[in-house]
Amino acid sequence: MFYVLSLGGSIVSLKDGVNISFLKKFKRLIEDRVEKGDKFIIVVGGGSVARQYVASAKKINSIIIERDQDFIGIKATQLNAYLLKSIFGDLAFEKLIINPKIKVKSNKPLVFSGGYLPGNSSDFVAVLLAEIYGIKKIINLSNIDYVYDKNPNKFPNAKKIKEMSWSKFLKIVGENWTPGMNAPFDPVAALRCQQKNKKVLVLNGQNLSNLDNYFSGQKFKGTLIQK
Repeated sequence: MFYVLSLGGSIVSLKDGVNISFLKKFKRLIEDRVEKGDKFIIVVGGGSVARQYVASAKKINSIIIERDQDFIGIKATQLNAYLLKSIFGDLAFEKLIINPKIKVKSNKPLVFSGGYLPGNSSDFVAVLLAEIYGIKKIINLSNIDYVYDKNPNKFPNAKKIKEMSWSKFLKIVGENWTPGMNAPFDPVAALRCQQKNKKVLVLNGQNLSNLDNYFSGQKFKGTLIQK
């Protein structure tokens, strides 16, 4: 199988540094899937690196423009993506995909990418890559087990949703993107998925046994979003 993964930067990049424990386990899982014949495009978010750098810039210049905040975040995603690429060694295509609208020719089972242009997140890059490679479903690895009807951290009565439409998802998260936005999936990317009839499966990326269950066709926790 050929998968597109949108790996949340908050899983890779923590406040106190790189999440080495997670990366070791993630590496073993992906290598195991590659041995079974799977291929992956993995798009990595910015996480704490992006947030810390944007916050630092704001402390020096409180009116830093949104476009500059986005570019800081984009470079953070590319740093994280290059970190991921490096730990997989010869399994990975030697360059990051910088422009997701250009299809690269590679005999490697792993290809990595980060952010692209201001106005959206690395999720949007994952959608563009799914389009150019003809993949119908994007797997979004976030830090939640399901999408909820409201923020479960603020509302104890929030209800998990196992399957939902794009229109319902957009009603929950809105349609606008802001740098550092905390949402299960980028609204701009969600609109693109709605237009292009793409599916997104939201899984908890920290629960790698659950991800392995999905790959293996077993029962798993997650939310499927589709037209």
